[in-house]
Amino acid sequence: MTERLGPRPWLTAPATAAVFDALEAKGGAGCARVVGGAVRNAVIGAPVDDIDIATQLTPDAVTEALQAAGLKAIPTGLEHGTVTALAHGQTFEITTLRRDVETDGRRAVVAFTTDWAQDAQRRDFTLNALYADRDGTLHDPLGTGLADARARRVVFVGEARTRIAEDYLRILRFFRFQAWYGRGDADPEALAACEALRDTLADRPGERISKELLKLLAADDPRASVRQMAAAGILDVILPPVGDLHDFEALVEIESEMLFECDPILRLACLLPADQIGVAQAAERLRLSNAERDRLTAAKGQGPRITSWMSPRESRRAVYALSAPTFHDRIKLAWAKSNRTATAAQWRGLLALCDSWT
Repeated sequence: MTERLGPRPWLTAPATAAVFDALEAKGGAGCARVVGGAVRNAVIGAPVDDIDIATQLTPDAVTEALQAAGLKAIPTGLEHGTVTALAHGQTFEITTLRRDVETDGRRAVVAFTTDWAQDAQRRDFTLNALYADRDGTLHDPLGTGLADARARRVVFVGEARTRIAEDYLRILRFFRFQAWYGRGDADPEALAACEALRDTLADRPGERISKELLKLLAADDPRASVRQMAAAGILDVILPPVGDLHDFEALVEIESEMLFECDPILRLACLLPADQIGVAQAAERLRLSNAERDRLTAAKGQGPRITSWMSPRESRRAVYALSAPTFHDRIKLAWAKSNRTATAAQWRGLLALCDSWT
């Protein structure tokens, strides 16, 4: 039975329609489909942000089609088949269907194809190998993607080791997707493959490691994924030795209970050693921005002892010594370390006092 998405404003919006009109004027009806995250999120009821489109047209044909329709075409990744379209102020990544010709765990050499099943076979997880026509008709070339998405199962396409060997950063991507979309126990085959291939992350570019790690830490509750990464020895490959996860788990719990915004940088701080050398090593390894590095260094630095019973005078001195943003960070880190012995009201009062001085 053919399944369709219900009415979706993002699918019928003028910008989306303009891109589909342009592509279909060149390649005919059905030559392009929405793919990946937008379809997955629509299926599971999550918000849809970016809209990626897969097409049977070559990159040159995509560019010609967009320009003929008066839309801007940006050659963002022609070697991988990707052209970015700008329509009504919105961007769309349009990628030609591909199959892998050669992979080495770092980069892939691809060949273009018109076969939707071949394109699906090279994707990372089954829940990302979903496509939708402009009318919302769903396509699941692998036959398991829809069921996995609805059950919130994060499963590699085909053999887990093979998918990881194509791009070793898929190890971190697996835990990120498990944190964001997974339910229940993580796939045991995937866990075993990630653990077996963990050392391949040692020479991956730091900026790509940090991008995946910070996205993972931005999930509402990444505790289970981080525990699994620690148990598999993966954290020790990408970060200085962490020790226990108490502070990290406590901070996530505090953020959830107090309805604080998830703070991936502060969560990362909980996973780093207390010494400045370890923090500096982590910042260098992850190729963090100057602002991220400076915030981590300040949050983990020496200075006044932060307690929930600090007097207003002591708090004011701490603000002058540290700056209000750093004091705010240190309050949350101290709260996480406190074993919850103090009442939430005391800590919240301290945060409110700090924020009143910003």
